Amino acid sequence: MKQLIECVPNISEGRDSHKIKLVTDEVEKVDGVKLLDVDPGKSTNRTVITFVGEPAQVIEAAYRVIKKAAEVIDMSQQSGAHPRFGATDVCPLVPIANISMEETAKYAHKLGKRVGDELGVPIYFYENAARKEERRNLANNRSGEYEGLAKKLVDPNWKPDEGPAEFNDSVKRSGATAISARDFLVAYNINLNSTSTRRANAIAFDIREAGRVKREGNPVTGKIVNDENGEPIRIPGKLKAVKGIGWYIEEYGVAQLSYNLTNISITPVHIAFDETVKAAQARGIRVTGSELVGLIPLKAMLDAADYFLTKQERSLGIDEAEKIKIAVKSLGLDDLMPFIPEEKIIEYLIEDSEEKKLIDMDLVAFANETASESIAPGGGSISAYVGSLGVSLGGMVANLSAHKRGWDDRWEEFSNYAVEAQKIKDRILFLVDEDTASFNKIMAAFGLAKGSDEEKTIRKQAIQDATKYAIEIPFKVMEASYESLVLCEKMAEIGNPNSVTDAGVGALCARTAVLGAFMNVKINASGLTDKEFANEMIAKGQELHDKTVTKEDDVIALVNSKM
Repeated sequence: MKQLIECVPNISEGRDSHKIKLVTDEVEKVDGVKLLDVDPGKSTNRTVITFVGEPAQVIEAAYRVIKKAAEVIDMSQQSGAHPRFGATDVCPLVPIANISMEETAKYAHKLGKRVGDELGVPIYFYENAARKEERRNLANNRSGEYEGLAKKLVDPNWKPDEGPAEFNDSVKRSGATAISARDFLVAYNINLNSTSTRRANAIAFDIREAGRVKREGNPVTGKIVNDENGEPIRIPGKLKAVKGIGWYIEEYGVAQLSYNLTNISITPVHIAFDETVKAAQARGIRVTGSELVGLIPLKAMLDAADYFLTKQERSLGIDEAEKIKIAVKSLGLDDLMPFIPEEKIIEYLIEDSEEKKLIDMDLVAFANETASESIAPGGGSISAYVGSLGVSLGGMVANLSAHKRGWDDRWEEFSNYAVEAQKIKDRILFLVDEDTASFNKIMAAFGLAKGSDEEKTIRKQAIQDATKYAIEIPFKVMEASYESLVLCEKMAEIGNPNSVTDAGVGALCARTAVLGAFMNVKINASGLTDKEFANEMIAKGQELHDKTVTKEDDVIALVNSKM
């Protein structure tokens, strides 16, 4: 399977669009790398660039970014609200798919050595790429920022991990770069109805893991309390895995809390938001919304939606797109500018937008495609789609029951059924296209060369493998559709009585899906030379077929008894 890593270099330029484009153009010159996001900030004078690809290509693109940034950005002339010490200030690598953190750290080291050797940029490794424990924290590496770099480079304790340990003319221009391997970090800003940086900082100190230093008497102006080693004692903030400061953003005219959520499995976005709301209210300040800098995983958005739906005692069994809308509104992600999921959610950006899917068609287009001269989609895909409609009706009854007046104490019970319905629906919708794909695999196998004996053997095996797959897919449709039939029966039994016929129609759809898919199991099994496998699948299919017919009779009798 393909390995994927994400790279999120932050360059110290957020105002000059021409310079920013010169840097990001370097990413697009590398084949196999996809530029996902470019997010400049004028007040911070910083741009977050995000791209993804296989490791070798990502490392090449990262090297080119660092090289071009050092050419177009003069750090001796740079200023901005964000802490920084280099033209490419940080360059983290993030494992996305089929690659470990340890492997990712090795790529970070490879990148750092090349940059240090070939470009003469001082390199500090941090987080999971750190070679020294005191360098794991980015703040330690960047302390003193660019202005303190000349002194830092000659300090034996802070000799760079790679590159020159001197503030020469080249380094004066490029500064230093911190390179890491790290978990997915969400850069997240929360907006306040205030212009006070001091008050924003006070809230940030309430929330961030590092908290604030302890003082005698007045918590702002009092004398700092030190421990026995002379180090300031800190009062921890409320949330783990959160770094944060407060600042004023001139382009928006508001103060913000700027958070780095370094592990969203420990502190997810919605918890950071909600706890900030509480801390702000305690200080007489209101949170007006928030913004994402860069990208966010889909799961983080769905978890946020579930969190806020649960607080409202609303069903969680709704579709993904609706959950995204709820997350956006609940977090106020459209407070400062429109939030476009296709541009901010990493999974949506990685998707192959050119891939044509049946389930992405509108109803008329799907019907027209089915009725056309094309032999696919055929009965298998239609059986699956009918099954998806059946379980959708079951889910609808569950959602209506969860919101039924007078049934407030049962919302969670029906929400669980609605969530189950959504899961089954998503499985069946995937099978709509997969059934057509399985047919195409058979056709492709028949199209293989058959000139030599070896080619005939390869072709024969490919046909048999494709045929087995074309049996397995409709059988999966049968299994999922039977599950939906059971759910529809439950909804007819205990759900909103005003929707009992909807559950009944859902059961009819499920029956059609099971019986239709079984036809495809049998027709494909007839051409399989592996008769043991074929007979086993037919036997299993017949058992599901018989259970479905009996179950459907029971559901229809139940529905009729309630009408």
